[in-house]
Amino acid sequence: MHIGANVSIAQTGLLRAVEESISYKADTYMIYTRSNRGGQAKPIENFHRDEAIDIMNQHGLADPVVHLSYLVNLASPKEETFEYGVMVLTEEIKRVEYLGFQYIVMHPGSHVGTGMSLGIKRIAEGLNSILTGDESLFLCLETMAGDGSKVGNRLEEIAELMALVDHRERLGVCIDTCHNYSAGYDIVNDFDDFLAQFDDLIGLDLLKVAHINDSKTPFDSHKDRHANIGRGSLGYEAINRIVHHPLLQDIPLILETPGGYYKQEIALLRGETDELPPEGKDSGEGI
Repeated sequence: MHIGANVSIAQTGLLRAVEESISYKADTYMIYTRSNRGGQAKPIENFHRDEAIDIMNQHGLADPVVHLSYLVNLASPKEETFEYGVMVLTEEIKRVEYLGFQYIVMHPGSHVGTGMSLGIKRIAEGLNSILTGDESLFLCLETMAGDGSKVGNRLEEIAELMALVDHRERLGVCIDTCHNYSAGYDIVNDFDDFLAQFDDLIGLDLLKVAHINDSKTPFDSHKDRHANIGRGSLGYEAINRIVHHPLLQDIPLILETPGGYYKQEIALLRGETDELPPEGKDSGEGI
């Protein structure tokens, strides 16, 4: 099992992320390289890349992930929002390539009333204006929870979007256990069926990252509210089966649970403790 968490880059960039991950006894991690509040991104050259990578190698940390700012919305009908998203994603690809990471996870976007079909086409338009095919990483579309006007709640939507992208070889998918359960996929009782659908529609070779979260809301709720492992509607047993599934052993599994109880949750999923984490307060924004 290749597990880590969403960690901070405050002050010392990758050094902070690596040190935090080591403290959790993680072997991978995820970061945002820029604030979700907008504004100028911290220069990527100030992330202490080389020193951090040396420490990663010493401690067996591998396959880190970057999450794109969720201010990016390529599905937006507003030209200024679309152009901002194209600019940020184009810049982020260069930043992540500088770090030498393989994966950027992005929310596909929200059509804000124009409809799913137009939203999918708009995102594809944006990706086709950005991707050249020469990228050294995978842009991973995240499966969503079905809330609001978000694109990518159903696997069919992800597959339709990917089919419209010219350089599909640069794409991957990130699943999210909270999102999938909230979107109406019964991964508690039949995760194998979900994977079979994924394979039929997209192909399991394109499953690159998984976000591991319990859900504060019930099955098929269409709400994106993350809960700590064992403290939500999926429950510990189902999540434990998922993270130990043979088909997920070679991809980074990233916790985005509230409260910062990552060390305890990683130990729980590794079978090193049977104590559930406390219940952290979810921001309600989803990630």
